[in-house]
Amino acid sequence: MRRICVYCGSNQGASGAYAAAAIRLGELLASEGIGLVYGGAGVGLMGMVADAVLRGGGEVVGVIPTFFHDRLAHRGLTELVVVDNMAERKQRMFDLSDAFIALPGGIGTFEEFFETLCKAQLGHHAKPCGLLNTAGYYDKLLDFLDHSVSERFVLPAHRGMVLVDSDQVGLLRQFRDYRPPVVEKWLD
Repeated sequence: MRRICVYCGSNQGASGAYAAAAIRLGELLASEGIGLVYGGAGVGLMGMVADAVLRGGGEVVGVIPTFFHDRLAHRGLTELVVVDNMAERKQRMFDLSDAFIALPGGIGTFEEFFETLCKAQLGHHAKPCGLLNTAGYYDKLLDFLDHSVSERFVLPAHRGMVLVDSDQVGLLRQFRDYRPPVVEKWLD
């Protein structure tokens, strides 16, 4: 893996555990020689993970739309790509990345992660997608995904595409071992 895209909040969240997880992930990426691709902001968990990678001497590529640039852009990145809109941002982040991690975040984080996961389910890519489940942040979402399997809207193989760990090292280990499922039939 050359670069990992990290989706996460532009806020720090209510728990200090979220900030600690973002910083630890950034430190780990830098120490492993894995570049960071992210949304280009200098605030919240986004800024924290980027700063940690930079402090460790790693590469950070931010991708930010023009309407956020003046207000939120991180000014010290290895590279800052400015795009016209959110759709272009997501595509550029996808193209630059070999894997995807969602740290705690809000609706934008969810949307980015699930769009990437949906593309994987459709067979459009074989890149690993994972949730860093810090302090149980994603527990209820994982319960809901399990519910969607039991209600026969999601196949177990597709549910298994969501790699989950509360530990950064464990999640990267899962990424290295990941083999996408081969699903012949996915409709009843």
